[in-house]
Amino acid sequence: MSLLDSVRVLGAMAQISAPSLLELARGELSRANIDARARWFGRRVIELLDIRLDARGAEQVPPGRAYIYMSNHQSHLDIPVLYATLPSPTIRMLAKKELFRIPLWGRGLRAAEFVEVDRANHARAVQSIDHAAALVRDGVSIYLAPEGTRSRDGRIGPLKKGGFHLALTTGVPIVPVAVRGTIDILPRGGRAMYTGRAVRVRIGAPIPAEGRDLEGLMREVRDFLVQNVENAAGTAA
Repeated sequence: MSLLDSVRVLGAMAQISAPSLLELARGELSRANIDARARWFGRRVIELLDIRLDARGAEQVPPGRAYIYMSNHQSHLDIPVLYATLPSPTIRMLAKKELFRIPLWGRGLRAAEFVEVDRANHARAVQSIDHAAALVRDGVSIYLAPEGTRSRDGRIGPLKKGGFHLALTTGVPIVPVAVRGTIDILPRGGRAMYTGRAVRVRIGAPIPAEGRDLEGLMREVRDFLVQNVENAAGTAA
């Protein structure tokens, strides 16, 4: 465990933020550049922390359209790990408002079309879903963690409805994604990161949203997460 590794990860964040902010100031910021930097950041974090990544299932997601990716939430490291593994070329994330308050980083997130979520303000939460829906209709895949907060013990918490309403409103399929092991690298409340740990990602087949009911969709996603996170503990596959 090392605080130095945490500093290195922050340095990687700065490496993708600085050029994006410069391009923003010049009016040259593009989705393609954001996509490339996000992927680089994910791969760089995996390299810096010597993560033993086992990711499977990307071949189940047909290319050529937008999806709504939903995963469980174990750690802040879920985001770079997923950017390194999810198959869609353009993905923007719903993120809590606190991340947008970080100097420069927050400005970069907004410019890069990441969606700020204020769950304490219903009107603003609805605006966030509308913003995400507009991105989806423009071909951008959306990622969110329906638990809404990081797990303290790795178990799956209650799922919030906002992302499922987004899927039902847009008719975009949900791709469930199970992440296990990031909590062992950077648990909730931790500052120093552990290196050399195993992380397992399982990407499920898209779940059609058209014609579905809210409760059925939520149950299907939760069942996938429980099966591939809680029930998979100690298994090799």
